[in-house]
Amino acid sequence: MSGPRVLVVDDELQILRAVSANLRGAGYDVETAATGEDALASAAMRPPDAVILDLVLPGKSGTEVTRELREWSTAPVILLSAVGDESDKVAALDAGADDYVTKPFGIEELLARLRAALRRSTSSREPMLEVGELKLDLEKRLASFDGRTLTLTPHEFNLLRYFMQNEGKLLTHPAILREVWGPQYHDESHYLHVYVSQLRRKIEPDPARPRYLLTEPGAGYRLLAPES
Repeated sequence: MSGPRVLVVDDELQILRAVSANLRGAGYDVETAATGEDALASAAMRPPDAVILDLVLPGKSGTEVTRELREWSTAPVILLSAVGDESDKVAALDAGADDYVTKPFGIEELLARLRAALRRSTSSREPMLEVGELKLDLEKRLASFDGRTLTLTPHEFNLLRYFMQNEGKLLTHPAILREVWGPQYHDESHYLHVYVSQLRRKIEPDPARPRYLLTEPGAGYRLLAPES
């Protein structure tokens, strides 16, 4: 029985071959494409469980491919981006990509990001969320850290819920603002920074050195269970 089907899209043949070989070695069923148009055609013929997508492609860009995929597919999309592609990377994340890896990258990092993305996409939405010592009871709207009840405002609770439901995923500022506050707040990044700071004071043992709620410079935030 083959593993999850992964579509790998890159116009650099060396990267395409290396990534494909390593994925197959890890048990994945791999499809490949070298252009955005070929990627969309391949995905339509054999819908993938996940997509690893170069940001800069001939023809349709990685952002355009992501946007079109999101019209019918919820498969996680991991971007491959070069250093300096910050604005393009954020645009692709806002279009629906789930994460990114910067070139040059280690294959183990890519595999780890892929495993995490697939885990998120297949996990059910339980009424109780847990990330490390953080627990969130969605039905009772109760939050706790290491057994200690947290006093959260409604916006803080909704913000933490969104982070915990997307554990490990890079969430951009506009995406968070739209989800928690509504579309009219999509460019109010300063507003978000205030709430993240408040949330860190409540969930982080040392808010000045956050271990759970991490900042991804120029992109957004990511909630992770800290390594022990």
